[in-house]
Amino acid sequence: MAEISDAIAMIKKAESDAEQLIVDSQAQSNDLIAESKAKAEEIISQAKGAAEEEAKNTVFDAEDKAKNEAADIAKQSEADVASIKDKAMANVDEAASIIVKNIL
Repeated sequence: MAEISDAIAMIKKAESDAEQLIVDSQAQSNDLIAESKAKAEEIISQAKGAAEEEAKNTVFDAEDKAKNEAADIAKQSEADVASIKDKAMANVDEAASIIVKNIL
């Protein structure tokens, strides 16, 4: 009878150990899940920050490029206007001379 009692005690102990192992495993699993979620949120936050910074840099670069292009266009326009003005002024004297000749 003692052997049966010992066997029952061992079975109950094994069941208890198994239940405790399940509880411990679930707790460890929950801890790992929480840790993974926290790491994922941190990585996502860092990625968002990096993306926002890159977007800002891209906008600033585009603005600088546009400003430089606008300045180049303005310089070219000024040069074109000066050239047209010089050509027109050269024709003014000739036109005035023709008008004077025709009037007189």
